Order: sequence, then structure tokens, then C-alpha cells
Amino acid sequence: MSVTLAVTSGKGGTGKTMFSVNLAALLAMNESRVLIIDLNTGLRNVDICLGMENQVIYDLSDVVSGLCPLRRAMIRDDRFECLYLISASQDVSKARISDSDIKKIIDDVSSDFDFIIIDTPPALGSDWQSAVICADMAVVMLTQELASVRDADSVDYRLKKLGVKKRCAVINRLKSENYGGGESCFPSLTEIFSMIHMPVAGGIVEDKNIHLSMNSGVPVVCMKDSYVIENFKRIFLRMLDVYYG
Repeated sequence: MSVTLAVTSGKGGTGKTMFSVNLAALLAMNESRVLIIDLNTGLRNVDICLGMENQVIYDLSDVVSGLCPLRRAMIRDDRFECLYLISASQDVSKARISDSDIKKIIDDVSSDFDFIIIDTPPALGSDWQSAVICADMAVVMLTQELASVRDADSVDYRLKKLGVKKRCAVINRLKSENYGGGESCFPSLTEIFSMIHMPVAGGIVEDKNIHLSMNSGVPVVCMKDSYVIENFKRIFLRMLDVYYG
């Protein structure tokens, strides 16, 4: 059986898609079978970040509406033995994806994959609820800003109310010069830890290489001898501690 991970956030701009793509690539590089599902209808970006935007013919809405079978909408990333993408639709007028639709899709493919990663919409509406409610674990992305920290804590509260028991946070775009707080306008890590109520699996330092990779279609964890790979590995191991803890 697969583990379903929902990567989510309060508002946009926290690096949710970046983390989803790099986690999927890291797991695939280590011989796990991975499916990443983009549920950002109208605002999909996973295909771009994987360099697969020209390969998307059918999307999740086409599957739900019966236009194509599920397997036909699954696109394999040729760089990996088993990394597949199901893309969201860019057309918001297409069929809405319900809780039961997502549950059925996960049930249909769970025996084929070790991990299913859901890149969720960045809000708290019905689409967001449908995206997270079937997850075994949620990863809440936030940045080193007070508004983002408060949003993350609100998301954590909602996830708990929905019954998502396994939850952790990842802090993205850390400013290395502001780790200690002090005179900085950015909250320190100690302050962030005191403001949220879920475990923190790790942090990702602001790095231009991450931004470049998002536009090149090559996940940054694919860069050889990069400290980023080891950092993502540590984050994933802490996620496992939360999941099995």
C-alpha cells in the first residue's frame, strides 16, 4: 500500500510545488515508485517544474469526466524508473474534483506506487479540503514571515479538524543571516517554533539554484554533489519520524 502525502500551505508563494517536485524526484532517485498529482486547477505548475509541460494531453478532469482512463492521464518522467505525473487542468470550467474522485483514484493506483504526493491548492476552500482529506500525512509549507507562520498554524488547525492526524511543517526560503532573529524583521526559528503546534521537519535556505531549477524543468535534487540533496533527505527522514511516531 502507498503512503499519500499532501503538500499544502495557507497562501501561495511558500514553495509548495517546489517541495512536491523535489521530494518526488528524490524518492524516485532512491528507487521508490512515485505518483505526483497536481490539484491546482487553473494554476498548475508541476508539469513545468518537471519539464513535462509539452507532454500533458489528458488531465485529471478528463479522467473524472470519463474522457480518458486513469492510466492514459499518467505521464512518466523518462529520467526516472518510476515517477509519474497526473496533471491538473488549466481550465477551471472543467469537471470539479471531489473527495470521492480523489479517493477512487488513490485506491485504484495505491498498489502500483510507494508514495502518492498531492500538490494541493493553496487555500482553505472546498477544493483544498478535497485535496487533503484523503492524505495519510500533510506537509505544511511556510516561509520566514509572520503572516505565513500564522497561516500555517491555521492550516494545521483545519487539517486536525478534518482528521489528518499526521502533520508537519517545512520552512522554506530561510534567510541564513536571519536565523537568530535579533534586530531582523524576520521571526527567528525559535519564534516560529513557538507560534505553530506541529513538528517542524526542516528548513530550506533561500538559494538561487532552486529558483533556476524550477524554470529549467530539472529538480534541484538532481544536481550532483549538491547540499540540497542531503537537506531534502534529512527532511524526509524527519517526516518519516512524524509519520511512524
